[in-house]
Amino acid sequence: MKIHHGKHLRHGRASETGRPYLITTVTQRRHPLFRDWRIGRLLVAELRGATQYGYADTLAWVVMPDHLHWLMMPGKETLDAVVRRIKSRSARSIHRTLGTVGAVWQKGYHDHAVRKDEDIRAMARYIIANPLRAGLAESIGDYPLWDAVWL
Repeated sequence: MKIHHGKHLRHGRASETGRPYLITTVTQRRHPLFRDWRIGRLLVAELRGATQYGYADTLAWVVMPDHLHWLMMPGKETLDAVVRRIKSRSARSIHRTLGTVGAVWQKGYHDHAVRKDEDIRAMARYIIANPLRAGLAESIGDYPLWDAVWL
């Protein structure tokens, strides 16, 4: 029996406002929900909304078929609250569009606090090149679900 500890990933950890984090979160049972780019755009709308309303400053993101990589800085909410907001709001939007119910996302997420000595632009380039490494596109311009502030 496989035990998932996702709900414990954030237990007892704090986030810093204005510090960049790389977030990775995965769909339930790694279902390739975002293979349909139109469903991926529902998630993208929530990422943009989080930035628009000051919950996070988005630096780069890529939506893969079964997960999200998001380079961001928490704004007026904690990292945990921002990720919960994105997952919850995107799930509601996806269910409304598809007429489905149930979990969209696995519990928990992975976060990496970016250190001062790390090259954040190189990290962003690595993130948005994920579709190329996965064989989903031959050029990043051919993949519809990514963005970065440095463009």
